[in-house]
Amino acid sequence: MSTTAALACPSCRQPMHQQTFAASDGGALTLDMCFACQGLWFDPQENTRLAPAAVIELFELLHARRLEQHRPLAQHLACPRCRRTLEHGYDLAQGGRYVAWRCPQRHGRFATFGAFMVEKGFVRHLSSLEIQALAARVGTIACTACGASVDIRRDHACPWCRSALSLLDPQAVEQALARFDRAAQRTSGGISPEALADALITVERAREREKRERQRRRLEGGERLDLLSAGIDLVWSWFRR
Repeated sequence: MSTTAALACPSCRQPMHQQTFAASDGGALTLDMCFACQGLWFDPQENTRLAPAAVIELFELLHARRLEQHRPLAQHLACPRCRRTLEHGYDLAQGGRYVAWRCPQRHGRFATFGAFMVEKGFVRHLSSLEIQALAARVGTIACTACGASVDIRRDHACPWCRSALSLLDPQAVEQALARFDRAAQRTSGGISPEALADALITVERAREREKRERQRRRLEGGERLDLLSAGIDLVWSWFRR
């Protein structure tokens, strides 16, 4: 844990959680993250310095705090360094298109947990058959790239950021780790779209049931599948085998 003063979240303005991770150069770096807003602040170049080994630790942290209350992002995000409004933009990585907000004074950038996973290649795009299988079970999902609600019965891409619908899953993680020159821990076999959809729904409903039991309240706004949270649970269970 860092001893420096916590930065204010660009969205909710509350102090962000600080966590120290291994850096790719052999040192360490401290990331600032807000679990309520599900976002990370990166000082310049921090997003490229995270060591592959630290990704597992990040998964563990996200999984451990997956049941905490989430807030929607504010309409206007402010740089925690200079307080200027962050500029909304898009980046393209191997995992697809994702949203990022940058400080006009180059102090850094803010990205959602899902966008970070897209950037690092830990997601894969859902196939048309998988989207159809999910659409038959739920109507709305959360976009992994920006967090917006997507009615997959009508839209097969996010209408807000135009990102393809993506899933954080074990095989994508395995492939990304291999690209980072880490040995793959397990081999993931093929899975049918229907089986994947059922697994995601099972994980999400179990997660929400646990959340309701712990927080003693109902999920607001109807059933909405959070692909990022469900995917993290699937990947974490895979790592823990």
